[in-house]
Amino acid sequence: MRKNVTPMENEYVRHQEHMHHSSSKRKKRLVRRLAVFLVLVLAISGFLVSTLISRAQVLEDKRTEKAQLEKKLEHLKDKQTALEEEIVKLNDDEYIAKLARRDYFLSDEGEIIFNIPEPDKEKEEEVSY
Repeated sequence: MRKNVTPMENEYVRHQEHMHHSSSKRKKRLVRRLAVFLVLVLAISGFLVSTLISRAQVLEDKRTEKAQLEKKLEHLKDKQTALEEEIVKLNDDEYIAKLARRDYFLSDEGEIIFNIPEPDKEKEEEVSY
């Protein structure tokens, strides 16, 4: 049941209405400020998370690249060692003579060179099927 009440018109009532009205305005402004602040916090958080994820991906790519380069470095060190050993061997006259006989079919005095052809790889592949 609703009662018909006539509002009083005095200074106290107007003051209370004014306080209530200003209080509700302050609450609205506070809610708006908090909403803007929340949106800003969410935007900044989203940006930071996306940056973190992209940096993690870049870091993983760099680690993969580093592992590949370390393998390549190891391979190049092995190759360098083999080439240094080859340099030492090339200072030996007997080794050079052996290479000349093998690669250029040169012979020593009294040696006869026989050229034996190697079996064709194509024939071997046909047999292996």
